[in-house]
Amino acid sequence: MERRVSNQEIAQVFSEIADILELKEDNPFKIRAYRKAASLIESLEKPLYEVDDPQKLPGIGKELAEKIKILLRGETLPTLEKLRKEIEPGMLELLKIRGLGPRRIKTLNQKLGVKDINTLRQALDNPAILKLPGFGKKLVDDLKQSLREFQEYSQRTRLDIAKKQADELVEYLKSAPGIKQIEVAGSLRRRKETIGDIDILVTGKDAQKVMERFVNYPKVREVLARGDTKSSIVLESGIQVDLRFFDPESFGAGLCYFTGSKAHNIAVRTIAKQMGLKISEYGVFRGDKKIAGKTEEEVYKTLGLNFIPPELREDRGEIQASKEGRLPKLIELSDIKGDLHIHSKWSDGRHSIEEIAKRAKELGYKYIAISDHSKSQYQAKGLDEKRLLEEFEEIDRVNKKIKGITILKSVELDILKDGELDLDPEVLKKADLVIGAIHANFNLSSSEQTKRLARAFETGLINIYAHPTCRLIGEREPIEIDWSELIPLLRKYNIAIEINASPHRLDASGELAKYLKDNGIKFAIGTDAHTIGALLEMEYGVYTARRGWLEAKDVINTWSLNQLKNWLARK
Repeated sequence: MERRVSNQEIAQVFSEIADILELKEDNPFKIRAYRKAASLIESLEKPLYEVDDPQKLPGIGKELAEKIKILLRGETLPTLEKLRKEIEPGMLELLKIRGLGPRRIKTLNQKLGVKDINTLRQALDNPAILKLPGFGKKLVDDLKQSLREFQEYSQRTRLDIAKKQADELVEYLKSAPGIKQIEVAGSLRRRKETIGDIDILVTGKDAQKVMERFVNYPKVREVLARGDTKSSIVLESGIQVDLRFFDPESFGAGLCYFTGSKAHNIAVRTIAKQMGLKISEYGVFRGDKKIAGKTEEEVYKTLGLNFIPPELREDRGEIQASKEGRLPKLIELSDIKGDLHIHSKWSDGRHSIEEIAKRAKELGYKYIAISDHSKSQYQAKGLDEKRLLEEFEEIDRVNKKIKGITILKSVELDILKDGELDLDPEVLKKADLVIGAIHANFNLSSSEQTKRLARAFETGLINIYAHPTCRLIGEREPIEIDWSELIPLLRKYNIAIEINASPHRLDASGELAKYLKDNGIKFAIGTDAHTIGALLEMEYGVYTARRGWLEAKDVINTWSLNQLKNWLARK
């Protein structure tokens, strides 16, 4: 197999260049160009090696296109190699600590010798840090918390990154002689937001040839172990992958066991024990006799349970629901009729409304909503009242031009610190729907944050509350909200909660979604796409919705356009 350089690898190179330039306090326009290029490349629908001319991509000039060509040839980029020599190796990691920007890192480096995570930890415990300009006790306490968060997340990989690498590896392994079944297991199969490592299970005729192909995968950095039935590798990305070979009669039991979660497995073993059975990765046994194990359905049925979808296996009530026949019919990607959170060139998106509508129509959507930022998001070219109305006029023109899909007029409206809305209510009433969102003042107390949201909801102008906890996976912790106080308002004013499908967010989480569903709240799954490639991230929102036990009826953008409009009108 020829080693192909992935979009993700090229995006990571551009991101690293931007990080180093930021540490050097270089030209902000140059930094922004690299970051935008990285974001664009990461969200492209097809591999860059299939693009004839990278310079034709939006935002990719001649210089960046040449760098892409170098990277696609599998060569190192001289620009990056030069920049790496200009900073301490550990300095880049410091930028990942929430609250540490280039200037603060520079101060810590010059005054306290901070050059990596270990020296940062020492500096945060050093009383001398409180004497540095701008480093008060609160900031130091916040940085300590940020460091703890970083260390927790740094051992894990975002769902989308892990899934793409696992899918590529599985495709490679499928051509090994004798493979009959191959499945990804573990937390990746349960679609958790972050993944520790990747587990793959196979069954077939020739374990040795499967293991040989596995350890010779072109993107292996290190072979940790090689055996007849289990081998382990570390990919170039740093993710560990374990491959296990099972007898066909045990494959289902193995898949159950290695999918987990640990808590779910313990609950299943408890049921088996109560029935006088034993269960392991090799099957369900009565004494020494195996009575089930070939398929997962067989394993669950032997224990008196209906099949439990992997996303539900967290010991959050799924066992009892399975016993009683109450498991939900989980939402599928094919249920989605439209995307209600898309950004266009009118704010910080990369494509025109017409381009977005055409691509959405190709995806089979019946409707979309263009939800550009409001004016407080000045760095994202947020729209004031005048520009928003002008955008609405363009939407009318495109709706007349493109048949077969309806473009709804929307806005991602900032909810300000005091709960005031960012735009004139009279203008907002001209929108088909309004998406409320928080983009600043994340550190308010639970009481203050809840009052802020309550005041905004009570206007009756918000239809969807976007990325509700404001978390960024591995970068920013959720804001504090008392949902028990907000649920009555969500019901009263007919407000749906967004599951933001961006793999950087996946917010609301599955756990929060289940809690809100149990309290009668509706949802919208939106990609928050800034490129047409990012429209495909809808699948990650659906995974998260499934982890929240959601069915199609719980999600407003699975409904027909008429159903959706009727729901939006109920204010």
